[in-house]
Amino acid sequence: MKVIFELLKAFLYGIVEGITEWLPVSSTGHLILLEELLPMQVSEAFWEMFLVVVQLGAILAVVVLFWNQIFPFSFKKGESLLRRDIWALWLKIVVACVPACVYAFLLDDIVEPYLYNYITVAVMLIVVGIAFLAAERYLVRRTPAVSDTGSITFRIAFWIGMFQLIAAILPGTSRSGATIIGGLLLGLSRTAAAEFTFFLAIPVMAGGSLLKLLKFGFDFTALEAGILAVGTAVSFAVSIIVIRFLLDYVRRRNFNVFAYYRIALGVAVLGYFLLFR
Repeated sequence: MKVIFELLKAFLYGIVEGITEWLPVSSTGHLILLEELLPMQVSEAFWEMFLVVVQLGAILAVVVLFWNQIFPFSFKKGESLLRRDIWALWLKIVVACVPACVYAFLLDDIVEPYLYNYITVAVMLIVVGIAFLAAERYLVRRTPAVSDTGSITFRIAFWIGMFQLIAAILPGTSRSGATIIGGLLLGLSRTAAAEFTFFLAIPVMAGGSLLKLLKFGFDFTALEAGILAVGTAVSFAVSIIVIRFLLDYVRRRNFNVFAYYRIALGVAVLGYFLLFR
């Protein structure tokens, strides 16, 4: 019975990860909050690893959906083997990853124990929600200078990476939220900002997952392996749906609804823990 209950929890965690990884509402923040309300009966070391590695399902969804836009080789007759535009895009992604990678190697283990808590999550949910509203107000009469990911410069890519660094440090910020806001402020269209956010997640989250796996090791119990497999598979399936939804959504609407959601959730979280903890 315990095994079934824990696998059902993993199923729920996978749904939450798949939804919140791509919507600008903070996946890590939601998972931390869910763990407060419905904790898994696993070791602290496994939980910290699961929190990151469950994102692999979400990453695989990006690879599947955008394969033709990110695979840098062509095997069609009459075309060059190397797709130079895709290689250029990957170089820009690498540049954007540098700030977060430097932080992960030097400071992540030092900072994480102090900031991964409900107070930080709630405050950043509110702060970034307000930032979205401010950005939308600022951009309402401005025409995007960059309409597609191929037109992103190395300078823009680096500064988007700096916005991503904020999310790496502060849980509750939302990696997608930070990079989308950064992209919009740097002149990207909503679609370009969203797509570059998806692409940027591939090396960042895959690399982070690999590091966590190496630190934890591969000596899983049967229950731990089941939890990881269920959470990852569900996050993949849900991510496919959510990514398609978000791309359709941003072509026609702004991000205000996510901003209001973040602010309301942040206030609710602060109120709940102040009253009942």
